Amino acid sequence: MTGETRSFIDLHCHTRASFDSLSDPVKVARAARSRGLTHLAITDHDTIDGALRARDAAPDGLRIIVGEEVKTAAGDLICLFLERAVPPGLSVAETVAAAREQGGLVGIPHPFDGYRSSILKDEGLASIAALVDWVETHNARVVFGGGNEKAVAFAAEHHLPGVAVSDAHTILEVGVASTVVSGDPSTPAGLLAALRDAQLATGHATYFVRLVTPGAKLVQRLRGVRRVSGAPGTADTPGGPE
Repeated sequence: MTGETRSFIDLHCHTRASFDSLSDPVKVARAARSRGLTHLAITDHDTIDGALRARDAAPDGLRIIVGEEVKTAAGDLICLFLERAVPPGLSVAETVAAAREQGGLVGIPHPFDGYRSSILKDEGLASIAALVDWVETHNARVVFGGGNEKAVAFAAEHHLPGVAVSDAHTILEVGVASTVVSGDPSTPAGLLAALRDAQLATGHATYFVRLVTPGAKLVQRLRGVRRVSGAPGTADTPGGPE
């Protein structure tokens, strides 16, 4: 990615518009910018109200993507670039169609997390791979059962891009995981191109996981051995590591 514009994206984040978060949308946006993100998708459960609030208050240098984590009849989907909320309770195909009608994109969140409404807990639902645009292959809230590892294998098998996301429900979590891509993912076409060019599903992704410890911050490059201090886009690592 040397010489190209790089973007640091987190495609899954919640605010107090979700039933399980107390985070103020404005503070979420400020935290994302301060931690080096260039693009943040606000994806509250079955609503876009928090995303609209964050978008209107986004600081310079941060693009808020209006999204929603939609509870379908089979489990959760992430829908991005929405103009209006997609209603919950529809089938997977109906949910995808509703997002596409708005020019939106669709991804699979935490696909193998057995503790949440994850859409791939039933292996028979693998047929939906042809309907979506990416898979969360590193969700920072998936810590048990090898869910992320299974998601990596699923994405590779179905030739889908994989992304790292924070799935933040608190301010502290914002930006704990992100994906670096080249180009400008500010539009549906731009995001699709960026994800495809990154070849994320084949193991060539550059993921960043921020490890927050007392008095220290660390960014780890997954699928690599290098660790650098600071965070993407900060003074310690301008624009993020190569």
